[in-house]
Amino acid sequence: MKQNLIADYLSCIIFKVVSLVTFFLPLNFSFFLGRRLGDLIYFCDRRHRAQAYANIKKTVADNSDYASSAKITRKSYQAFAQNLVEIACIPRINQRYLDKYVQVENRHYIAEAFARGKGVIFLIVHEGNWELSNIICAHSGFTFVLFVRDQGFPRLNALLNHYRQKQGAKIIHKDAGLRELIEVLRNNYSIGMTTDQGGRKGQLVNFLGKQASMSTGAIKLALKYDCAIIPVFYTRVKGPYTKVILDQVFTATHSGNAQNDLQQNLQRLISIYEKYMRAYPHEYLWTYKIYKYSKEKEILIISDGKTGHLRQSESVAKLLVSQLSSRGIKTVLNIVEVKFRSSFFRRIFNLAIVVADKYSPTGAWRWLIKAVAPESLSGLISAKPDFVISAGGKLSGINYLLAKENQAKAVVLMRSGLSNFKKFDLKIIPAHDRPIQKNNLVVTSGALNLIDQDYLQERTFGLNQSGLIAGALTDLTIGVLIGGESKNFSLSVQDVIQVISELKQVAEKLNANILLSTSRRTSCAVEQLIKNQLGDYARCKLLVIANENNHPDVVGGLLGLSQIIVSSAESISMISEAVAAAKYVVVFNSGKVSAKHQRFLKNYQTQKYIYLVEISNLGARIEQLIAQRPEINFSDDNLKVIAGLNKLI
Repeated sequence: MKQNLIADYLSCIIFKVVSLVTFFLPLNFSFFLGRRLGDLIYFCDRRHRAQAYANIKKTVADNSDYASSAKITRKSYQAFAQNLVEIACIPRINQRYLDKYVQVENRHYIAEAFARGKGVIFLIVHEGNWELSNIICAHSGFTFVLFVRDQGFPRLNALLNHYRQKQGAKIIHKDAGLRELIEVLRNNYSIGMTTDQGGRKGQLVNFLGKQASMSTGAIKLALKYDCAIIPVFYTRVKGPYTKVILDQVFTATHSGNAQNDLQQNLQRLISIYEKYMRAYPHEYLWTYKIYKYSKEKEILIISDGKTGHLRQSESVAKLLVSQLSSRGIKTVLNIVEVKFRSSFFRRIFNLAIVVADKYSPTGAWRWLIKAVAPESLSGLISAKPDFVISAGGKLSGINYLLAKENQAKAVVLMRSGLSNFKKFDLKIIPAHDRPIQKNNLVVTSGALNLIDQDYLQERTFGLNQSGLIAGALTDLTIGVLIGGESKNFSLSVQDVIQVISELKQVAEKLNANILLSTSRRTSCAVEQLIKNQLGDYARCKLLVIANENNHPDVVGGLLGLSQIIVSSAESISMISEAVAAAKYVVVFNSGKVSAKHQRFLKNYQTQKYIYLVEISNLGARIEQLIAQRPEINFSDDNLKVIAGLNKLI
């Protein structure tokens, strides 16, 4: 409160000083200084500049020109500062000033509106110098009332209201003047109102391509009292020269459905302003969160082409869609695969992101254009997301850039160099990466994935319909996931021979079926061995070599149909998916894995999500699990991520 009081006093002092200075300066020079003041505010006001830039990019900027948003943003700051100068000049504005500097188009609409005898609403949005409204009307010979909402600075409010009343306007305060306002209309007087920035209680309509909350006051009055509405738009021609555009008299239409009438008439009004804003985009006050209350959100996944990374990103998007849907918010999900021209330009781009100005993306865009392949670039430039999701370190810089320039929420998965900076709204990192605890961090046990009961049912149905399963299944089915070569791991032929031997023995003993799938990393030698050993084995009801037939329903269907899952140890994603299926998961040791991977396996074993065994004990462990039927444990990673996402929404 003390801070607001100081700011209030300072605002009044600055306003009076500027008003005094401009009184002694030539008018054109004052507006020149106003433009330079706008430049200064543009460079200093990083937070609001970023919001304005994002709004402009999503609405009126040229998507093919990444710099157009910045140009319009800077021009809007210059226009705003010139309006401040003009407000400071209010004490010197008279009829002579208006005749010389203010041009009013379509003035005949005023007489047409008053001829109806039911009052006139001069309706504006927050653009141009709307403070001229009361002065123009007061000097036009008819009674004008300004409907205002008090701001946080009472002394500055009082000073502005003093200037307004001195020019002939009457003030009605929004919080307490409704009855007085109605009386004004009944006397066939005019009032000035705004129709944008509706806030939480406003009506959602389409505004420049997306839902935004708009104020309903003017439309409600027009529907109830049949008063006329004149949409007004201001644009500065040059310096003090201003053009005021009066659109044709707006008449509210009635259909008998009150809510529909409100929606449709407000949409018609907003459409009128859209055409002017597209023609004069720099005049609007873009610095607020226009789409804060929208019930439509866009989610963008940027993919590095790695299937595991994409699945993790899709799993987060799936949870996010669910949480937004529970709040009545519709979502659109887009995926853009990013291909870099070379690793050199990718590193240069990430360096540019690190050293770039906090809210000045144009420099980074220049490097992005050089670093990214053209087919990827078009998707990135045209994106207008509210949430950006990526997995892996290579795309964290692009995630940050897109989120910043769209004022979107940035979500990154897995550890990366850039994610150590405070540049992201939510970081999701597995425990085996040893992340440092932060407020915006969610630590998971394993890799996120799409596996849930709905997914399993859908994939099981698809696999059953595929014709890949050879005959009916018995009561016990063992699903087998065989991986293969990776950076620090190699699955030997001898190990696979022993695994198959153990599986055959336990299948015979327990009267079980085997459903087996390899991965795209499985070596040719292991693939051939599996075909030789299981191709004609009667109990093997499904044998899929992923490099030959990578059917989309195989893994999910296998997980859904099996009571117990056997997996090789090298893939964190594969093991995490098996655990998410809520089945017994047995992982056999073979080959060497990294220290990070060892931490993952040990953690999963400690939590009893998996049973880690030597190959020689594989069959015995399966028998033991089937005999004892211990409780199945699986991670609560999804619940952790949901909690983190809810903080963003």
